[in-house]
Amino acid sequence: MRIAFFEDHECLNVGPIALLRPAFDLVCGHFALRERVLRGQGASRWGVFIRDWLAETWHEQHPECEINDARWLAEEPTFFVNGRWLASFANLQNIDPNVVGVIDGTVAYITLAPAEAALFEGGDWEQAIYQIARTRRRIEAPGKLFQYPWQLVEENANQIRADFEARTARGWFPSHEQVALIGPAKHVSVDRTAQIDPFVVFDSTRGPISVDAGAVIQSFTRLEGPCHIATGARLFRANIRGGTTIGPGCRIGGEIEASILHAHVNKYHDGFLGHSYVAPWVNLGALSTNSDLKNDYSAVRVPLAGKSIDTRLAKAGCYIGDHTKTGLGSLFNTGSSVGVMCMILPGGELLPKHVPSFTAVWHGELADAMPLERSLAAARIAMQRRGHELTAAQERLLRLVYQSTQAERDEAIVRFQERRERAASASA
Repeated sequence: MRIAFFEDHECLNVGPIALLRPAFDLVCGHFALRERVLRGQGASRWGVFIRDWLAETWHEQHPECEINDARWLAEEPTFFVNGRWLASFANLQNIDPNVVGVIDGTVAYITLAPAEAALFEGGDWEQAIYQIARTRRRIEAPGKLFQYPWQLVEENANQIRADFEARTARGWFPSHEQVALIGPAKHVSVDRTAQIDPFVVFDSTRGPISVDAGAVIQSFTRLEGPCHIATGARLFRANIRGGTTIGPGCRIGGEIEASILHAHVNKYHDGFLGHSYVAPWVNLGALSTNSDLKNDYSAVRVPLAGKSIDTRLAKAGCYIGDHTKTGLGSLFNTGSSVGVMCMILPGGELLPKHVPSFTAVWHGELADAMPLERSLAAARIAMQRRGHELTAAQERLLRLVYQSTQAERDEAIVRFQERRERAASASA
């Protein structure tokens, strides 16, 4: 069976963390949906149906993948998966190819016959999928469909548990007596190539803990399950609370609670990060901290693309796009949305909740960021320091996102200035 992942129109609601990647490449638990499905199904070939502007970088990263190709679908049956489906390995077993799985009326998965590929030739794959779905018997699919970034964070603890249960190799637990274990040893899995220093605490009383190959856990770090530490991550005197995923290549210190750090996030110093999703190549300066709970315990609202969305959650942190950098002592308000390639220099007060892509906060004032060429140069240096390259395709994508977010940027700056003027008039 071949597999295809598709984005629907709701993927645009996921906010800044999905501007540079498809929805199915966002992390929840140990993996992104794409990785989980491919591992669980053992597909011979796979493809994607994604936003056109993501096609070039996706092909560069995954040359084996078919992209937006209706002809490919005509060759043999294909299992189609909604990119927003939060599914466990167990959910993927024994799926009936003759039915369509739906969640609240939205297609989660469907199997297409080769004869149905012609419906995709017009380019509107979502319309084609729903047209085909009307010919299938509908069943309620397991799992959930996420629509907003905080839903990934909300489901992360349960997804970590499910992914841990599906692990075929449980690893080992460091035997030297200077590493402490609180809770069942069977709920801890450490790859044998990981480095665990003395005076590290594993607390598995509330959920499993997994540490993947090449990770380094320095002394005086505490890990509380459920949590997952991915390949090559390094933890420096960190306090990792439950519900947290630390992605590949991250450098982490301070306190992290119920958050997803996608990959290559640098948060080396102290500071609190809670109920948040941080995209790759973000650098959080020393003592950068976010609030994830309002003083009156009311539901948190988050501004996505300038539109305030009610999360209906008491706890919601910040959602930060790729390549953003924060300066010393940055303070994020409850429910903040920060775009791609922003530059944050704090001014001793809470930062704006809505910081659009390619903007800067200069000592409390929201404005256009430094010239794009300088931002790209900084990103190039940051990636080179970790042995990665900002490719020409990635640079073209960043330039496209810069252009496509211009209107949001302009409107946000005008609104910010108007609020400042009203506040100044009221206090005069």
